Amino acid sequence: MPAHSKRCPRLRPFHHHHALGLAALSLATCAQATPAFDSESPWMLGDWGGKRTELSRQGYDFKLDAVVEVGSNLHGGYDHDEATRYADQFALGAHMDLQKIFDWHDAEFQVTLTNRNGDNISNDRVGDPRVGTISSSQEVWGRGNITRLTDLWYQQKFFDQKLSVKVGRFNEGEDFNTFPCDFQNLALCGSQVGNWGGGIWYNWPVGQWAMRVKYQLTHELFVQVGAFEQNPSNLENDNAFKLSGSGTQGAVLPVELVWSPNVNDLPGEYRLGYYYSTADSTDVYKDSRGRYAALSGENYASSSSKHGLWLTLRQQVTSQASDNSRGLSLFANGTLHDKKTNMIDNYVALGATYTGPFDARPKDDLGLAVGRIHVNPAYRKNTHLLNQANEVSGYNDPAFLPVQDTEYNAELYYGVHVANWLTVRPNLQFIRHPGGVNQVDDALVAGLKIQSSF
Repeated sequence: MPAHSKRCPRLRPFHHHHALGLAALSLATCAQATPAFDSESPWMLGDWGGKRTELSRQGYDFKLDAVVEVGSNLHGGYDHDEATRYADQFALGAHMDLQKIFDWHDAEFQVTLTNRNGDNISNDRVGDPRVGTISSSQEVWGRGNITRLTDLWYQQKFFDQKLSVKVGRFNEGEDFNTFPCDFQNLALCGSQVGNWGGGIWYNWPVGQWAMRVKYQLTHELFVQVGAFEQNPSNLENDNAFKLSGSGTQGAVLPVELVWSPNVNDLPGEYRLGYYYSTADSTDVYKDSRGRYAALSGENYASSSSKHGLWLTLRQQVTSQASDNSRGLSLFANGTLHDKKTNMIDNYVALGATYTGPFDARPKDDLGLAVGRIHVNPAYRKNTHLLNQANEVSGYNDPAFLPVQDTEYNAELYYGVHVANWLTVRPNLQFIRHPGGVNQVDDALVAGLKIQSSF
């Protein structure tokens, strides 16, 4: 069989697509000399005449990934005028196996740059601009239309790879509360703690100084702890390449237990975790004397910490004709947050994906999920009090601050596996009570998510 037609094995379903460069390690050996645009190649540009495979053998793997998301409001929402919004992200990563390069045993290095562009249909059509939506119909939008340094880390393993220490600049969701990002709606994609964690837990593409220590207890079970710089200045556009620790307010300390069993020879992953922030935070509605700050005019009370929990369950439950790369997988996501200091007190999502629904399309996938995001009653009460203090009571008054309660997000997608380097996922999203505001009409959004690797 010619080298360019050599078939590559399918990656495990539970692959985190932001771990740039790591997928290339498993694919490089089977992609020798694949030409550009070969559907069996993991890269659109092929193997560069065998150069990529040669570099991988020497310890160097490079990856350029792109995510494009389009959203169009079909019905409902705050503004019924139909519009289409475009957002994208490009991520350039280099992964280095330092054992191959320098003979440093079980050592590796990663650097990743990301660039985001575009706009979000949720901002000016789906949600009331006075409060916006809680989730987002285009998850790749956000954190500025800029290029930033996302990863710059070194990892060393010890004791036959049972102990792993990772240090440098990276984000919490890269290691903790990880979850795939095939859905386009933010409430169903990626690490959910960062979406509702009150602005202290920064997911992709933001990087910060951090350390993660992981220990493999058994083949299926590991525990990990981390310490991440809590520094809001890392979110600023002018600090996209900031390396100093100026502006640090404290640390986010996550701990997580991860169990990855095979149930009936089918893969699963179960994550239970807790986070604690050492930085000062602000009470959502009381002042330092225990009175309603919105009415007293005093500053909101300070709290010395912030904390929360998460639980993520994923399990493949069927296979297709003994082919474990095809079949039904179920998942559940949930988070709990500190009611004293956090806008969101709890979140839950349930969903299912099916890979290879048709024999003629064994690598296509289908997904359906729904998420519920609940606003803390204390936060809601504070909004009522602010409106009372401002002497506004009608929703149509421009000075009125809409009261937020619960937002629901649902999505159905079909993923067309065009090539190993290209997946196109048209989707349909339904948002009930956008922004948790009952006065905003339920919205129907058509989406398109394109994931490619160059």
